[in-house]
Amino acid sequence: MQKLSIGIIGAGATGIAAAWDLSRDGHDVTIYEAGAELGGLAAGFRDDHWAWSLEKFYHHWFETDTDIRALLTEMGLWDNVIFPRPKTSFWINGKIYRSEISPSALFLPQSPIATLRMGLFGVYLKLIKDGTFLEKFTAHDWMRHRMGEEAYGKFFKPLLIGKFGDQYQTVNMAWMWARVKARSLRLGIYKGGFQQALNDMGDKIRAYGTKIHLNSPVSAIDVQVRKPRLQVNGEWHTFDRVLSTTSPSLLLKLGGDALRNTDYGAQVANLKSIGSICVIFALKHSLLTDGTYWLNLPATSPDKAQSQFPFLALVEHTNWMDKAHYNGDVLIYCGDYVPADHEYFQMDESALIERFARVLPTFNNDFKPDWIRKAWAFRAPYAQPVPGINHSHNIPAIKTPLDGVYWASMSQVYPWDRGTNFAVEMGRRVARLMTEG
Repeated sequence: MQKLSIGIIGAGATGIAAAWDLSRDGHDVTIYEAGAELGGLAAGFRDDHWAWSLEKFYHHWFETDTDIRALLTEMGLWDNVIFPRPKTSFWINGKIYRSEISPSALFLPQSPIATLRMGLFGVYLKLIKDGTFLEKFTAHDWMRHRMGEEAYGKFFKPLLIGKFGDQYQTVNMAWMWARVKARSLRLGIYKGGFQQALNDMGDKIRAYGTKIHLNSPVSAIDVQVRKPRLQVNGEWHTFDRVLSTTSPSLLLKLGGDALRNTDYGAQVANLKSIGSICVIFALKHSLLTDGTYWLNLPATSPDKAQSQFPFLALVEHTNWMDKAHYNGDVLIYCGDYVPADHEYFQMDESALIERFARVLPTFNNDFKPDWIRKAWAFRAPYAQPVPGINHSHNIPAIKTPLDGVYWASMSQVYPWDRGTNFAVEMGRRVARLMTEG
């Protein structure tokens, strides 16, 4: 096999997985990461006196996530993964109701017929082996007609509105099928946090010769004499192959007119996505005292100002992971998905934190502002693709029209949702394509 020089843009799960296969096959791999740490959207941070890092945007694995399991097993790291079973719930009319399949589901605030239809709906989706055919329907219409107005309107419609805003009626049913199909009751995490997992994975690929440059944003992709090159900190580096794991907008920016002025570029430009906001609070006391880890909050309108809550989900991380890992802090995520031009991306960090903090007493009457020891806000303008009807026809190929340049992103992980498991699958798939020609 010919030895290739390969440049990778981005040290997230996709880039690391690709580098693992490529470097083990003897290729010369270099990764350029704009951030100060490995991980991309799965990266974490560690406050003073914490033993474990915490993800900037909540992450977990499902027991069905076979690709990350296979990769970590090959690396000798799978024994560091644990799968506790947390409690997930709905907030309805001021009360908490368990949302996973359990006897408590019989007591959801709806008619017995609606509960039965919702349960059968979930079982049916689980039994479908490949639900891609459902992409010709919107999730809104399909669930409304088959699950019924009552269950859909009370549980799933608010979740779709909260997730996709005013685009909620355009999302196809194949995406919803994949969400239900992949889900498991137990959720996995790496001992030490996802950042520890990524750091350990980084050490493994370095051992095979991969070079990783942090704080090294790529500013341009060019092709000279049929070989791609990357501009990093003002210098050009030439490779046999280049893999970009960036967002669609950044790919077009890096590729310039040579990429934008192609049918492929137009296809990339037409991809839709939304951003993610996470405000994290370190509290002195538990907020969700019933033990709930993940609390789904109702969204009655795409306009946040018209909904009861300014965010989609409240996650008490330390109802899943022992707070001893975080020096006794109770850690709360307040997470939301909004368009990149939403005011949440423009607000001052302290103002955003204050807006989210205002509603915390809703979940615990004893809450006082002095419970908050510290707070952080993280924002990512590209965090969730929005797959419309027949989305499979709109997905750009991994191989771009630029000679030797490949693109692998969460926008091409379909119908599966974004996440490190499918990022790993994508990375390993593109590694095979890059060495085939």
